[in-house]
Amino acid sequence: MIALASISHVLSKYGWWLVSRSSGIVAFVLITISVLIGLTMAGKPVREPQFTKSLRAVHEQTALAGLIAIAVHGLAIFLDPWLKPGITGVTIPFALGVHTFWTGLGVIAGYLAMLLGLSFYLRRQIGARLWRKAHRATIAVYVLGLFHALGAGSDTGSLLFLCFAAATAVPIAILFVYRIGAERRAEQRRRLRTRRQREPLLSNS
Repeated sequence: MIALASISHVLSKYGWWLVSRSSGIVAFVLITISVLIGLTMAGKPVREPQFTKSLRAVHEQTALAGLIAIAVHGLAIFLDPWLKPGITGVTIPFALGVHTFWTGLGVIAGYLAMLLGLSFYLRRQIGARLWRKAHRATIAVYVLGLFHALGAGSDTGSLLFLCFAAATAVPIAILFVYRIGAERRAEQRRRLRTRRQREPLLSNS
């Protein structure tokens, strides 16, 4: 009975903090995996349609699960009896009095993630080309989430977390740089083709 009372006391006092901590870790891991897969698909390393389809499904599912984890993370912080952030603390960037700058980055990352996640279901109305351009901002969600986790997370000093962050940040950075370079090379090739197509027309006029 004493043990149960002690557990109940701990949960009532720290329960929401534990939920916010665990959901924050889950959200960061899922968003990281989703960004990694998205950048990998953008590089088109595999031409097999079935594999690409499966990879896209995992990308979409991890992104959706990440959004749910972000929502749970924000709700748990709002309900935390120790923080008592109020509605402004979890909805307005840099309004929370604890780790103000780093939590502000987390709020911005959450809003950006939600907007990009909802845009997936509106991509037909937005237009595929414009949606793809806007979707590039997912890297910003990852970067903001990483800084938020390092600056305000309860597991900042955890060796496991630091190893995971380092092990994923390096390939994400490499894939992102490669993607930007590939897009620039594709744009240069497109301009060159356009110029070559115009030259005969100009010479005949």
